[in-house]
Amino acid sequence: MPANTLHRPIAPTAIPIAVMGDSNSHSYQDSISFPPGSADRGGALRPNTFQWTEVLARLRGKELDSGPWVRWGRPGVVARGRELLGLNGARAPKKEDYLYNFANSGATCNNLMESRMRQAPRLVELMDQEPERWKRGVVVIRMGLNNWSALLDLQAHDPKAPGVRAVIDYCAGEIQRTIALIHATHPTTRVLVVGIANETDDPEQFDRYQSASATVNLRIALGDFNAALRQLTVGDPRLAYFDDLAWFERLWGSRTADGKPIYKTVAIGPTLRVTNTAGDDPHNALVGDHHAGLVWNALWAQSLVARLREAFGLPLTPISDDEIRRFVEPLVSNPPKAPGS
Repeated sequence: MPANTLHRPIAPTAIPIAVMGDSNSHSYQDSISFPPGSADRGGALRPNTFQWTEVLARLRGKELDSGPWVRWGRPGVVARGRELLGLNGARAPKKEDYLYNFANSGATCNNLMESRMRQAPRLVELMDQEPERWKRGVVVIRMGLNNWSALLDLQAHDPKAPGVRAVIDYCAGEIQRTIALIHATHPTTRVLVVGIANETDDPEQFDRYQSASATVNLRIALGDFNAALRQLTVGDPRLAYFDDLAWFERLWGSRTADGKPIYKTVAIGPTLRVTNTAGDDPHNALVGDHHAGLVWNALWAQSLVARLREAFGLPLTPISDDEIRRFVEPLVSNPPKAPGS
């Protein structure tokens, strides 16, 4: 870890916030994972395309502390080897991101507690260096979509199939183990568990699952998955659930009862209109590689702040619609120039 990272000047009231998850939380400006010129996470427009973690740091960085922006970590096999020798493993893989963001692209529920990534044990090891601060901290767990999306065909055919149930039980179990690990040494740290949205709302899936039976089955299966995650948070004031499916449907809607795409358009200010389509231009909800785009992530950060206020009573300033507009509009109207232009 860079020297003096844990001794940097920060507001005494800033609430530390950490993240575990997959590419839905891996910061886009990571030039190690996404080298300049690559088509990932916005392509040529990536300098103006931010993950929700990056939006949050820009709009509420004085109230929620994600840690400094650092190039830190080791390849997973090296990190695991060091741990087997009794040494510090650090974050894996190496990436350029906020210190407390342990999400990595491609991660599955196995990466929370096991594998070469072991997000939870390594994050907790970092938290253990600042126990007083983490008494008021928050950890966001947003994991499971990569496990779930691999089973769409099975879900559409039989939402109660043993294979579907196995993934639900496994992911819920790994998240439960993760929460227990955090609270073993940081018993007052809050944990927000994020559900998953409907992968068939991705434009890449629009021509599939266009039947009433598939639509019903997919909703039953997804409902079971999210219910298992929600149940983990019931009855404990330190825990809360973020309903990602409800969030998406409130903004963009969903398919018809027989699976036909009929999505709404989201308005940002008087001129910007964002549709549930894919493309690096910010008028699309998703960027070209089908990860969340600028507007999606800005609105998600807005709702995250609202949920943290509501669930845990955190003293955070709400992000207003006008603040979203003022943040997004300059990024849309002044896109980065293409190389050589």
